[in-house]
Amino acid sequence: MIWILLGVVALFGVSLLFYMNKQATQENIMEQTLAFPDFPESFGKIRIFFISDIHKRKINSEFIDKISNIDLVIIGGDLTEKKVPLEQVSENIKQLKKLGIVFFVWGNNDYEVDYHELDSLLLHHGVKILDNSSYLFESEQGHMLELVGVDDMVHERDELETALEETKRDSFKILVSHEPEIVDKFTEKEKISLVLSGHTHGGQIRIFGFGPHERGGLTQMHHTTQLISNGFGTSLVPLRLGAPPETHILTITTRADA
Repeated sequence: MIWILLGVVALFGVSLLFYMNKQATQENIMEQTLAFPDFPESFGKIRIFFISDIHKRKINSEFIDKISNIDLVIIGGDLTEKKVPLEQVSENIKQLKKLGIVFFVWGNNDYEVDYHELDSLLLHHGVKILDNSSYLFESEQGHMLELVGVDDMVHERDELETALEETKRDSFKILVSHEPEIVDKFTEKEKISLVLSGHTHGGQIRIFGFGPHERGGLTQMHHTTQLISNGFGTSLVPLRLGAPPETHILTITTRADA
């Protein structure tokens, strides 16, 4: 009897690991329309592809082919980690470049590699690095949209004040930070409408709904709106449970029905 019980337990364990690995390799695309009253109408709408926490995963062309009509691609940090070949990172960037202009902020695991080499690779591929800096888009009518990015908070390299230094007061601002805690470092006066973050993996492995972090999602705060992504890859082990991987297509507009 004991051997049957042990066999059932072993079978359940193997099945669970198989399921967790399968969940970790999903290629989920979450599509959301976000309407902001202060988004400049002259831009019509913009479509952003947001991907964070790629880590060891490979982005294949079949996945990219499912995505269309993207204006901006934003990598929310942890593009890589130690022992990931630079060639693999390069191929991932090439795939993302098929979608549109690519922006990048640093995550804590990006500093596990030779960050000078990673920086050089990003520049070689024409990726715009938002390291405590901003990037301005201006419509023909003179309306402004700015992407603002801060460096990694874990290594205390973030300088939000520096990143905002050259921004325009009346621009529509999207802040990108690998770590979600950046929202604690500003108030309404900075006029940041949207924050995009990753880092937490949604807890990655959640037992009976509980995990080390909350699942990713969209939160409306008193001073901004924040999207925290579950991320695309995994940390430590290639397993997920209750926090499936995700990427995001965000349509930003002034109208909820756009």
